[in-house]
Amino acid sequence: MTLRIERVSGKRRTRIRLSGELRYEHLDQVKAEIERSGPRVVLDLEEVDHVDVEGVRFLNACRAEGLSVLHCSPYVREWMFREQAEARKSRGD
Repeated sequence: MTLRIERVSGKRRTRIRLSGELRYEHLDQVKAEIERSGPRVVLDLEEVDHVDVEGVRFLNACRAEGLSVLHCSPYVREWMFREQAEARKSRGD
């Protein structure tokens, strides 16, 4: 399966809805869509059914930059949390 990217512009923010698999090879497309969408962007992962480790790291980087990540499945959210903890541990935080 591939990744489908849909941009939904509202008055206050732009929602980027992702569907399918968020994998390393799709990240450049998602980054480009975020850049085109302006400053108030949220990522909606309700229809994402698979994420690889690079996708998890990307989502953590988005959150660190202030983007909201909505409708994230519990397993992805837990993986994001663990990946953040591991990164802090590696840095010695």
